[in-house]
Amino acid sequence: MATIRKHRDKFQVRIRRKDAPALTRTFAAFSDAKEWATLQERKADRGELGADRKELERITLAKLVERYRDEVLPMKKAETVERYILNAFLRHPICKKRLSDLTTADFAAYRDQRLREISPASLKRQLTPVRNMFKVARMEWDIPLASNPLNGLTLKARDNMRERRLQDGEYEKLTASLAKTRNPLLAPIVRLALATAMRRGEILALRLRDVDLPRKTAIIREAKNGHSRSIPLTSAAIQAVQEAIALTLPGTGDRLFPIAPAALREAWDCATSRAELEDLHFHDLRHEAISRLFELGLTVPEVASVSGHRTMSQLMRYAHANAHSLRAKLDSAPSR
Repeated sequence: MATIRKHRDKFQVRIRRKDAPALTRTFAAFSDAKEWATLQERKADRGELGADRKELERITLAKLVERYRDEVLPMKKAETVERYILNAFLRHPICKKRLSDLTTADFAAYRDQRLREISPASLKRQLTPVRNMFKVARMEWDIPLASNPLNGLTLKARDNMRERRLQDGEYEKLTASLAKTRNPLLAPIVRLALATAMRRGEILALRLRDVDLPRKTAIIREAKNGHSRSIPLTSAAIQAVQEAIALTLPGTGDRLFPIAPAALREAWDCATSRAELEDLHFHDLRHEAISRLFELGLTVPEVASVSGHRTMSQLMRYAHANAHSLRAKLDSAPSR
């Protein structure tokens, strides 16, 4: 609340509020002092007086990052990737700054330096957990930050949407390479990905109880967007599941594919390298599968029910019709 006292023939106003810096100002006229006090109290009620500098002086950016890394990341699916990002971020000098002194300008300087080393798209991904960290700090930890310093940071990242699909002969090369891989689970995983458009994480999370072979369905209990879905299993998908069940050794648990993400990534890299397939990512199989669904004539809602996309814009990032198939349809259209 505001207090007004006379001091050397003038009127001194002092305003104290929890989680806000103390304000002091002196006026020659009592009416001016009272008017200013009323205005500042209204700003305080609206949360416009700013953060408590003393509390922010006790916290460095590094301490905030470490708390977010240790308390929040373990509950996130992307824990491994974001932990790596934040540990690298902690080595930068900006993390030595105290929150009381941290501004958007500091992050602008950080951005300019990093853009000399990585692409805008990569930097945008790396700043995502940092941006969310400030949101958590303000909303859940009651740290009196006046604002999120990353909200005012401009970063124009070029859309690096991939359009990679399997070209003529590449599937045959991939299949031949998969037959030579030392990890027998890779082949059914690849075939299941192409048959269902499932993400790598969704495939690896499948349990035996999630697959209903008599009904030819599989349940994705928790997808990337947090929603579950049931997908149909084609004959190719069922064959891949049956092969995985036959390969699973007793005592390995109820996972359909008992393989670690890192092991899958290594096996995939070896297989694509042996097949001499350039720039083919595992996620491109999802792109290929979704595009094939469109080419089969499925509607957008039907494809979305399989892929799990929640919006049209998200789905269309993956839907690129095969040029040969599209040209055939155009050529077969009646001329006028």
